[in-house]
Amino acid sequence: MTGSNDAIEQQLFTLFRRSQAIHITTRSGGFELDRSSYGILCLLDDAGPQRLGAIAARFRLDPSTITRQVQAVVRMGLAEKTTDPADRRASLLELTEIGRETIAQARAHRRRMLDAILADWSDQQRQEFLDALTRFNTTVDGWIDAGHMPL
Repeated sequence: MTGSNDAIEQQLFTLFRRSQAIHITTRSGGFELDRSSYGILCLLDDAGPQRLGAIAARFRLDPSTITRQVQAVVRMGLAEKTTDPADRRASLLELTEIGRETIAQARAHRRRMLDAILADWSDQQRQEFLDALTRFNTTVDGWIDAGHMPL
């Protein structure tokens, strides 16, 4: 098992570096989206307006960290804070129109890159890769939730 885990650890590191390369080559219009901005915009695009605490919980980050990251997307005009109608004391973060356009462009670009990178993979190979990544991420989340790993 150790031999496999050694190889898996090395491949995870390689995957991280390669995904960094994909991220770095992704621009959207006039915006350079760092990883945190991209993640926040994707979450808002997928799930709709969110409270900052919900964003922090989703990314397993301290609220103060999320506050700084949210300020960046608000300053760029990609998202805006509004009053939460369910609790007027709280704020929601939601995409602006330019934010919707920006994240749509960035996602389309990344998906075109993946189409090119995985062009020689069959649908079954892509599905198996997706299944393995999904299972791995779910397992890691479970370990973190159970307190086995520090955040």
